Amino acid sequence: MRPSLRRLAPVVCACWLAGCTVGPNYHRPEVATPASFRYAAPDAEVVDPSALQWWSQFNDPVLDSLIERALAQNKDLSIAAARVDEFYGRLMTTRAGLFPQVGANLAGGRSRGVPAPGYPPAVGNQVQLDVMASWEIDLFGRVRRMTEAARADYLGTQAAQQATRIALIASVATAYLQLRDLDQRLEIAKSTLSSRSDALALFQERFGGGVVSQLQVSQAKSEFQSAQTSVYAFEQQIAQQENALSLLLGDNPGPIPRGKPLTQLTAPAIPAGLPSSLLERRPDVLQAEQALVSANASIGAARAQYFPEISLTGLFGAASTALSGLWTGPARIWSFAGAISQPIFTGGAIAGSVRTAEAQQQEALFSYQQTIQSAFADVENALVGVTSTRDQLKATNQQVEALVQYTSLAHDLYEGGYTSYLEVLDAERNLFAAQLQQSQLQDQQLAQIVALYKALGYGWTVNTTQ
Repeated sequence: MRPSLRRLAPVVCACWLAGCTVGPNYHRPEVATPASFRYAAPDAEVVDPSALQWWSQFNDPVLDSLIERALAQNKDLSIAAARVDEFYGRLMTTRAGLFPQVGANLAGGRSRGVPAPGYPPAVGNQVQLDVMASWEIDLFGRVRRMTEAARADYLGTQAAQQATRIALIASVATAYLQLRDLDQRLEIAKSTLSSRSDALALFQERFGGGVVSQLQVSQAKSEFQSAQTSVYAFEQQIAQQENALSLLLGDNPGPIPRGKPLTQLTAPAIPAGLPSSLLERRPDVLQAEQALVSANASIGAARAQYFPEISLTGLFGAASTALSGLWTGPARIWSFAGAISQPIFTGGAIAGSVRTAEAQQQEALFSYQQTIQSAFADVENALVGVTSTRDQLKATNQQVEALVQYTSLAHDLYEGGYTSYLEVLDAERNLFAAQLQQSQLQDQQLAQIVALYKALGYGWTVNTTQ
């Protein structure tokens, strides 16, 4: 409830003597977080974002050039940059309330009056110059709190811009890796198609000689068409992936240049441990904290409405019918005034504003805590993803080696008359599926490293002094 004027009087007097800013000052809240990640022990350090272009560790100049194009042309990043400028302008507008506002007005005119009988018409000039000034004395910190909130909003948009930049780099890298995976799977499908084409031609020839039955020819033809379908599907996916990557680059849909094959890309090394302090500079965490700072300051701005608004205004000018007398004698005009505005009854409007601001501060606090928890989850998921895909790829590599041998033996046994062609088909199908999975896991292994960089916000360096 609004304090009474009697209770308010000593507060006003104290503020007149020393000045004050109502509302709570911001203190970073305590958030329970683990000291390190479950899959890591501290032996890495935070690095400045400008000190390391982590994507260059893939050693693919084409990928480097694509990311440079995206950073220069991407529309989402351009929107984020414009939003930073917008909120800086808002900060300037809000902060201007701390300073006197000065303006000037110059007016002039020429007039002709109705002449009296026997006299010439009265013609005269009128010139007036006024200089005006006004200043709200921010005794209770309303404008200062509003400026504090606006500054936090501005810093939050800067963090959002950096988050957009990191997400864009990760998206381009991930899309390019997936494109190279699709290229590789298309080559596997074409190789399989070529092999099955040869097999179909051979069986058709043998069928003509009466060596094999129509059943075996139909089986070979079915496998050929299956591989042909896979080739068409991968060609479609490649075109769509190129279009998606073009949009990330800020270009119209079109072809994308290729660099090294997926198998020749270098996987960036991950240290044995990563400390949780790496998350302190993650942009979305910084943005969430600045939102909390802004909401906290807004409480003070809302509470300041309970107190008087004190403003001073002044005017100094001159009016004359002749420019030579503009600043002399009675031509000078001036006025000074002061005003105190104190709300008495607002029907609960101020109390509602304070309650809204306090609730928004609580929302921002919970959002900040949730953002930190989500950040830890993102990193943990990326770390376990790196480990899991590496193990899966190792197992799949061994499976492919075994299936290559199995397929070769099945062909030999079939040619020797010791097994049916169904054994050969089964071996070829399993090998084809395993090779496609192998390519996909190679992509996922590198993509999980990209996800880890994105989750941390920045890169890392290994501490070699330990």
